[in-house]
Amino acid sequence: MSFLPPDRCYIIAEAGVNHNGNAEMARELVRAARKTGADAVKFQTYRTEALLVAGAPKAKYQLQTTDPGESQFEMLRKLELPRETQAELAALAAREGIEFLSTPYNFEDVDFIDSLGVRAFKLASIHLVEWPFLQYVARKGKTMIVSTGMGTLKDVEDAAKAIREVSDVPLIFLQCTTNYPSPPEDANLRAMVTMRERLRLPVGYSDHTQSQTCCVAAVALGAVMIEKHFTLDNTLPGPDHSSAAAPGEFARLVGYIRETERALGSGRKEPSAAEAANAPGMRRSIVARRRIAAGETITADALTLKRPGTGLAPRHWEEILGLKAPRDIAPDEPLNFLIGE
Repeated sequence: MSFLPPDRCYIIAEAGVNHNGNAEMARELVRAARKTGADAVKFQTYRTEALLVAGAPKAKYQLQTTDPGESQFEMLRKLELPRETQAELAALAAREGIEFLSTPYNFEDVDFIDSLGVRAFKLASIHLVEWPFLQYVARKGKTMIVSTGMGTLKDVEDAAKAIREVSDVPLIFLQCTTNYPSPPEDANLRAMVTMRERLRLPVGYSDHTQSQTCCVAAVALGAVMIEKHFTLDNTLPGPDHSSAAAPGEFARLVGYIRETERALGSGRKEPSAAEAANAPGMRRSIVARRRIAAGETITADALTLKRPGTGLAPRHWEEILGLKAPRDIAPDEPLNFLIGE
């Protein structure tokens, strides 16, 4: 899958609407995301009138994180970024050396994002069951990343089938819990593994918790992609700031993920270079427990194991029982000479 790095997890800083409709704050999110070590910074592309009807109620979490007297329409209108600003953000990201992504919410959004030259489309959990929308995006021929919050395994399978009916684009599904913030016990990371095994596709995790544990655990379980909400300041007003990571925390998360990848290793069971150097001093050899006289039959009570491991290896224990001592053997003397090792 060419979009993904071949040897490490791809990390998305989900800026979303955490710019609060402010273009300069959006630009600072791009610069700050790059400094954390994230691979991509992602925004949301929508026109409020095309996204929802005027009287649409807020989601439960939005009522808790924003003014409950304000409609969802009013809230999203304040958070909408002009098209020209998004084009500027894409250009800024290119200059900064971080990938620009944005989630579209209608067909025109898809066309606009595609015109910015993105390499992938990141779709929200609401799109999982919107087959015409999925197929429209798939026809663009670019990598599709689809969150699966609120979905069942059948929903995911059906989404994959709908996409495959029109395109063989690279496809990644992200385990996700649609709640902001979400408690770690709702993460259900093993569902990510289930999706990978059932669909034979790469999977990842989109995180809405207020900790770093789930992201690190997802990497250990084989996630090829991690997405986490990103903010300049958790105390800012807005629906998603409270479940997002500020720059310092996000940078630490990137560090933990890279450390986890190194810790996972190659999968081959073999000693590290440090272990190989330590082995002689840590392992033990067969030595005489007491003085053994010349001609004496060697019995178990005359033997013991002691460091270092440079003498006769313990695996030869049974081989030397019953042998006659060819000469006097002093206590703690290595017994290599008995079998020529």
